[in-house]
Parts: sequence; structure tokens; C-alpha cells
Amino acid sequence: MNWGGWLSKFFTDPDRLHGPDSIVHRVTEHLVLCGEALGLAFLIAVPLGLLLGYTGRAAALVTALTGAARALPTLGLVTLSVLVAGVGDTAVLVPLVALAAPVLLVAACEGVRGTDPDLRDAARGIGLTHPQVLWQVCVPWALPALLAGLRTATVQVIATATVAAYVGLGGLGRYVVDGLATQDFPQTIGGALLVVLLAVAAQLFFAALSRFALPAGLRQRR
Repeated sequence: MNWGGWLSKFFTDPDRLHGPDSIVHRVTEHLVLCGEALGLAFLIAVPLGLLLGYTGRAAALVTALTGAARALPTLGLVTLSVLVAGVGDTAVLVPLVALAAPVLLVAACEGVRGTDPDLRDAARGIGLTHPQVLWQVCVPWALPALLAGLRTATVQVIATATVAAYVGLGGLGRYVVDGLATQDFPQTIGGALLVVLLAVAAQLFFAALSRFALPAGLRQRR
């Protein structure tokens, strides 16, 4: 197998440089789809995780249920979504949100639960209300866990969003699915490589974000 030749053929193909099948266009489609899924998952899971982590109610049950939810087959959820909602963005967003939300829920819940009890008691002792303790003490303490959960969810969604091509949508999965259907191995290998590179770029982005966005004290604690 001439991997170098296949990749060279893929990246130098004129169709990859311009038009609706270009690399820039497909990467943009992929990122938009992933961004929508992660945004919805964040809005659903993080507020709930912060609340459950602060109150301590049903935290163990949340961890167990989210572990079970992460075991759901994504392609099966896509098929079910197509049958219920028809072909469209919803058919892919539902399983991607179902994939990312449990990770973010656990990260938010466990991050807040891990707040130093002495800090919480001291904050209450100086007169802070429960919402103030949550946002001013617990959330900053939980920020490293939240970023770690967001990083994990982002990488998983980037890798899994290739299933969008199975229901006729765009993204980098188009290269993989179309390449396999036509036995165009340069296209298949090139598309898979782009997904890997995008996932690695996401890892590096969150590593840099954790390094520069967190206060020095939180970085040392982690």
C-alpha cells in the first residue's frame, strides 16, 4: 500500500482545493456540526451538573446513569433519529448531544462536589448566599474538571461526527463514506487523517487553554 502516494493524490486533487467538496468546506461543515452539538450539550448538562454537585443530591445516580448513556451505540441512535425526525441535522445532533452531555454532566457535578468543604463553610460564614457560593467559590474550583470534560467531549464529538455522512449530511465523514462506497482509498485515508488531525488540534487547544486561562493556583492543584 502506497500511503504516501494516496495522501499526495488526495491533498493535490483540484476538488480538494475549491468547491463544495474542498477540504476547507468539509472542515467548516464538520466544525459547525460539532459546535452545535457541544453547545447544546453544554447548555443542558453543565447547569444541571453544577446544581446536583452543589446540593449533593443524586450525584452517585447521575454518575451511574451517565456511564450507561455513554455506552449507547451512536450509529443506532442516528438510525432511530432518522426514523423519528427524518433526514436532517436533528438526526445527527441528537446522538452527538447524547454522547457529549454525560461527560459534561459528570465533569460539572464532580468538579463542584470536589470543592474544599472549608472554603464553602468560610464563604457561608461571611454571609454569601448559596448562589454566590456556587458561582464565586465552587465554579472556579471546578473549572479544571469542566475544561477536562469539555476536552474529552470535544474529541469524542469530532471523531463521531463522521456518522453525519451516513444520512447524507456533510463534514469530513463525507470523504470516508464516499471513499469506501467507490473504493477510492486515497479519499478514505485522507478523510480519516483529517479527522485525526482535527481531534489532535482540539487536544492541543484545550491543553493551551488550561495552561493560560486558569489561575496559577488552580494549575498547580491539578
